Amino acid sequence: MAETVLAAVRTAPGTTEIREFPMPEISDDSALMRVEVAGICGTDVKMYGKPPFADPVIMGHENIGIIERSGAVFRERHGVRDGDRVFVEHYVGCYRCEWCRIGQYRHCELTDWRTNPDARRYGYTSSDNPGRLWGGFAQYMYLPWNAVVHKVPGNVTAELGGIVTPLSNGIEWALVDGGVGYDSRVLIQGPGQQGLSQVVACKQAGASLIVVTGTARDKARLDLARQLGADFTIDVTSEDPRERIREITGGKGVDVVLDCTAGAGTAPVLLGIDVLKRREGTLLIQGELAAFPDFPVKKLTEKAITIKSARGHSFRSCELALSQLASHRFPLEELATHTYGLADVDTAIRAVGGEAGEDVIHVSLLPWRDL
Repeated sequence: MAETVLAAVRTAPGTTEIREFPMPEISDDSALMRVEVAGICGTDVKMYGKPPFADPVIMGHENIGIIERSGAVFRERHGVRDGDRVFVEHYVGCYRCEWCRIGQYRHCELTDWRTNPDARRYGYTSSDNPGRLWGGFAQYMYLPWNAVVHKVPGNVTAELGGIVTPLSNGIEWALVDGGVGYDSRVLIQGPGQQGLSQVVACKQAGASLIVVTGTARDKARLDLARQLGADFTIDVTSEDPRERIREITGGKGVDVVLDCTAGAGTAPVLLGIDVLKRREGTLLIQGELAAFPDFPVKKLTEKAITIKSARGHSFRSCELALSQLASHRFPLEELATHTYGLADVDTAIRAVGGEAGEDVIHVSLLPWRDL
């Protein structure tokens, strides 16, 4: 095995350098993963342009790879062997606090970079910290004892496994947070990787009506939404979504609205409130709005609407996502539209941000490509 590792390091806002790191020491309770695929999403675009914490950082928080070398304690704790393909969540909890004890390690202070400047989280942690390789934009990644590891089914390729994070988010937000189930009527706003993943989750859960909204530039994505199971798609630039949804539902409205239009302003939230059924609907938002003047609280209370904020995924949702990928029931490989090598990290992130002039849904970074 080589003694050094190549990684793409964010050294300043919007700036990446390829750097060489020494291979980390592996103890009995840690491991080394050979990174096969690191997914890139909209969060990476924001973190790249305006990092909320100090560099240098090896980004990449949607990571699939092979256990290259591991300690005996690590193998026993995680039920893996060297050579296993695994998905590693980006959370690194303490497993002592109340959140970790109830399985909600995503809320653990140890991994919450918003409140803990010394947090450990893949794609967010300084490469100056012990272990160094804290992100997937590298040939290898360091796995401590408290990494959250999932074995990838044998019939799931690394490239297909690269979309497990958005798919697990879709399952968590739609089924767990949104409460979508049998005979639910659902509106999904935004046909990006999260919205399309939610189409699959809602279809699998037995929703009787799935409507997806987008804009004219989303035509290919809206077509894919229909392919994945959406019953209706609406181009909001050419149709009045309120009137169309009223027509589709016979005036009854929908049970759940899942807003995946991060950064689109207040309009999707207002639309969601309007088209929810008359009593006790649920609106799930991603919390991108910094402020919302003149928020329609009266309408919210009159209709007894519940608003929830989407944040990450749970262990169970990741397992369900991997099972969904292994079933091959849906053509989920269609979500993985672009691949790039390690030297092209800057281009890859900018492509997700819309700077490539192409319709990008999900980008996979392949750290060993072209090297």
